[in-house]
Amino acid sequence: MTRRLRLGMVGGGHGAFIGAVHRLAARLDDHYELVAGALSSDPDRAVASAAALRLDVARCYTDYREMARTEAARPDGIDVVAIVTPNHLHAPVATAFLEAGIHVICDKPLALSVVEGEALAELAQRQQRLFALTHTYSGYPMVRHARELVAAGELGELRYVQVEYLQDWLAEPVEDSGNKQADWRTDPARAGRAGCLGDIGTHAWQLAAFVSGQQPSALAAELNTFVPGRRVDDHVQVWLRYANGARGSLVASQVASGEENRLVLRVYGTHASLVFSQEEPNVLWFTPVGGEAQRLTRGRVDGRAAAQATRVPAGHPEGYLEAFAQLYTDAALIIHALEAGTPLPPSARDLTTVIEGVAGMRFIEAALASHDAGGTWTLLG
Repeated sequence: MTRRLRLGMVGGGHGAFIGAVHRLAARLDDHYELVAGALSSDPDRAVASAAALRLDVARCYTDYREMARTEAARPDGIDVVAIVTPNHLHAPVATAFLEAGIHVICDKPLALSVVEGEALAELAQRQQRLFALTHTYSGYPMVRHARELVAAGELGELRYVQVEYLQDWLAEPVEDSGNKQADWRTDPARAGRAGCLGDIGTHAWQLAAFVSGQQPSALAAELNTFVPGRRVDDHVQVWLRYANGARGSLVASQVASGEENRLVLRVYGTHASLVFSQEEPNVLWFTPVGGEAQRLTRGRVDGRAAAQATRVPAGHPEGYLEAFAQLYTDAALIIHALEAGTPLPPSARDLTTVIEGVAGMRFIEAALASHDAGGTWTLLG
């Protein structure tokens, strides 16, 4: 890479958790420099947030449309924008920057509907711009090693996929007490109709598909709202059917008392199984049928995917921020290749893009349709 990419950001101002995560991830491998931002819909907060990040006042914007137009016209304009807003803004913000010829890195879920998602995928392809989606957990070395093992046939034929994502931070109505993150995530106008389903259910869905290499063909879903007065779901249960006859289950809950961030994936094949737990991300368990469980650790496994996503020696903790940074590094490699007109690097082929984002939107809409119909089996388009 000949230079750092010039990064802009929409959203992520003062008090926004995920904006700081994106900025740290972008800087970790030194491929980006944050130079511009429309960091808040509130003009005063936008300016104050930009000042705190030492951005040039001339490149502090209060409107993302103005930012897209202005940055596209500058000789030193941004190469890529990070979108870290509530869900309802993902599609309009991404559209503005793609139309301006600027690459996009966006939080999940992709949009509020399949129609919006498909329009974004078509626009990104037409503009020949990268649209990366930050499904963080696919950046872990051991998740990528698990994907590699499945693809190599080490598990045999897929039989059962089980994924669960459990949290307790919404076990009480914290959206009524001034919690900014809870406020927009439980507001259908900003988060979309899917609450827990869209927020962490999509992470569980993407992790299962990423590692197994397969998308289910049908699902049956039940959504629940346990906290009285809440306007979106806070607990989801989904049964899955795969085209090869395999079965699966997905549970996502934000009211599971005592759980912090328990994302666990189990994949069972005819020859062996894999178990990955996000709270212990440097470990992957591999167990052959009738054999002993093998504890595989990051830094010790022999595989391309894990090696390319590893930064520190074996035995040193490597976690969430590094996984997030891997997505930014993959994106940088692809953007440089697109700008240079060279083949996309194989080392970045595991990056989640708008294509997987559309699949995630189809999952959300199928789950909602199944629930509305009383949990009936629903085909995925």
